Amino acid sequence: MRIGLIFSLSLPLLLITAAAVSLPADTLDGALNRLDQAGSQFKGMMAQFQYVKHTALVNEDSTSTGAIRIKRPKAGQLLGLLDFVAPDKKIVALNGQKVEIYLPNMKTVQEVDLGQHKVLLEQFFLFGFGTSRRDLEASYSVSYGGPESVNGAATTRIVLISRSSEVKKQLSKFELWISDKTGYPLQQKFYEPSGDYNVFTYSADMKINPNQPDSELKLPHLKGDVKREILNK
Repeated sequence: MRIGLIFSLSLPLLLITAAAVSLPADTLDGALNRLDQAGSQFKGMMAQFQYVKHTALVNEDSTSTGAIRIKRPKAGQLLGLLDFVAPDKKIVALNGQKVEIYLPNMKTVQEVDLGQHKVLLEQFFLFGFGTSRRDLEASYSVSYGGPESVNGAATTRIVLISRSSEVKKQLSKFELWISDKTGYPLQQKFYEPSGDYNVFTYSADMKINPNQPDSELKLPHLKGDVKREILNK
């Protein structure tokens, strides 16, 4: 399954606030040090998001908004819930190797087994969160994009190109806008080889490492006649 398809069904990704760190704000080194320190504290989050999908062929954007929850119960585990509220209602639940997409207007749950893509999806789902500087620089060529403002907040943009040929077949380039205050991304941009790209922008009213039971990161109890489709049998 193409990572681009997984993006269109479910992703990605996330803003966490933390205590300010007294490191230089407007340099690549300062941004990476902030990201490194903030990532070591990451266990989970709740936030509002805006997701923009740009289709290059027709030069059009589609915009969705909603809320997201992320939790890492322990090393190697990831739970996620994305509740899209506009323009179309959709709920996406990630639990380990399985993604479930609930489409209430169709009364359908679509189930995807990530298989070999599990690690890649988790990597992109948490891109810039819970990742050490050492691991990031080992996996990507990183360059400085300059200072920019996102939703009125000062950030440092960094540009990343994967060192993996397999990743580059799906996503050719990444950009992160790292908060100069918190060290977490306020915005993420994922470029596809086709020229399409995906942008995730996060509000500032998120909660970091909140107390959230695992049940809150699963699909709600579905009433009525809801059918289930397995997309990759």
